[in-house]
Amino acid sequence: MTTAPFVRLHPEDNTAVAARRVPEGTKFSFGGVEITARENVDMGHKIALRPIEVGQPIKKFGQTIGFASTNIAAGGWVHVHNVSAGELTLDYAFCSEIPEPPTPVEGRTFMGFRRPDGRSATRNYIGIISTVNCSATASKYAAQKFDTAILEQFPNVDGIVPLVHKGGCAFQYGGQDHQQLTRTLSGFARHPNIAAYIVLGLGCETNQASYLMENGGLIQLGGSSQLPKNAPLVMNIQDQGGIAKTVKKTVAAIHDLLPEVNRVKRVPIPVSEIMLGVECGGSDGNSGTTANPALGYCSDLLVAHGGTSILSETPEIYGGEHLLTRRAISREVGDALLERIRWWIEYTAKFGERIDINPSVGNKKGGLTTIYEKSLGAIAKGGTTAMRAVYKYAEQVTEKGFVVMDTPGYDPASVTGLVAGGMNVCCFTTGRGSCFGCKPVPTIKISTNTPMYNRMIDDMDINAGTILDGATIEEVGREIFEEVIAVAGGKKTKSEAQGIGDEEFHPWTFGPIT
Repeated sequence: MTTAPFVRLHPEDNTAVAARRVPEGTKFSFGGVEITARENVDMGHKIALRPIEVGQPIKKFGQTIGFASTNIAAGGWVHVHNVSAGELTLDYAFCSEIPEPPTPVEGRTFMGFRRPDGRSATRNYIGIISTVNCSATASKYAAQKFDTAILEQFPNVDGIVPLVHKGGCAFQYGGQDHQQLTRTLSGFARHPNIAAYIVLGLGCETNQASYLMENGGLIQLGGSSQLPKNAPLVMNIQDQGGIAKTVKKTVAAIHDLLPEVNRVKRVPIPVSEIMLGVECGGSDGNSGTTANPALGYCSDLLVAHGGTSILSETPEIYGGEHLLTRRAISREVGDALLERIRWWIEYTAKFGERIDINPSVGNKKGGLTTIYEKSLGAIAKGGTTAMRAVYKYAEQVTEKGFVVMDTPGYDPASVTGLVAGGMNVCCFTTGRGSCFGCKPVPTIKISTNTPMYNRMIDDMDINAGTILDGATIEEVGREIFEEVIAVAGGKKTKSEAQGIGDEEFHPWTFGPIT
């Protein structure tokens, strides 16, 4: 176990991060210089390694995370009371540091489901897709009819998931929000983890079921030619005669589907077919020290095996985007990321806000001071390989390797976009203790620190806090990678064991509701 109270992440840093709670008066040294903590410093928070004058940059990760708003003495606590974000001048240096491709690794497999059309799945669900909030209750009522006793008769079926939401109407027909909702709903319907689906509408909404089917690339058999051709997979409540009759018909249709969906068996599938989404929520000052770089190492391993790793949450890339443009495989890919950053700056300005309103209250309590600090730590989840593509929200991901999807920083909306894009395993790092799952894709929860892991052990799958105790980033990254393969092959995550994931479906809409 390490005895060092603070960790400096880069030789150029003028701050260090507390590996545990450090009392006032604690003495430590860096580079032969002895420093005394001038006040109590909580785990994940920063301390000044040398005097920092007002207006001077605050350095962490070897990058500027803000500027001193007052003079800070060596040993002083560095946080929101003496740091402001300020404005950064970034050198994007497009394509200047494109990494060499990792040495290919072949032969590893996971036990997944092979669909008739050749796609691979990590789970086996039946989905009930609401076109609008007005059909959400009917979807939930139908799903609730299938209790544990019924589903135990179909051991290869992971469950019935009602994909319900708060939107679907009062936006422009065929407009951007309509198209994005269509991308999201159809992405879930076509997801390999959804073996079959039923679409439930009200009948008078803007987001018509017929529009979804025609413009979302959906077919009546949910992608499986083995399903019964008479299954009533698209229904409107108004046409059926109300909620009760719709629920009855939906339940009957699912009863018909269950035996066919249950027939599938797990078979060995190349690890190259894993599409990993890397997400963070409830972050703290150690997120960029432990869990995120360890997940980045896992990301690099997956890319070496031919798989895909997707970084998301564009507002939490802001301030660190110059590190990604350097890794872009082309100027076009780098420009695509910057175009999304500019869009977010303009979008937030329309509401009188700024893109740097982050970090959240919990983030700040955990030691994160500015959005730049949060972003630099969050980007570490994407590893070190070349950035090969940038995708719109819920757009189908087709590129192998490391890519970015434009999503908001709000976790449920972000993960919903990733699932719609094809993600089949999610890794979610957290320092404060986010309890998250999102059916139909399993979510692996990774703790940034040991105290929280022990406190929330029923929710956390992996403890990256061991890095603060002497484990290496590579060791924990490989542990995460092996857990990804195991979970893709059917191992239940902590969130799955608790049934979490029905309420987290949250399609993102960004336009006006009238």
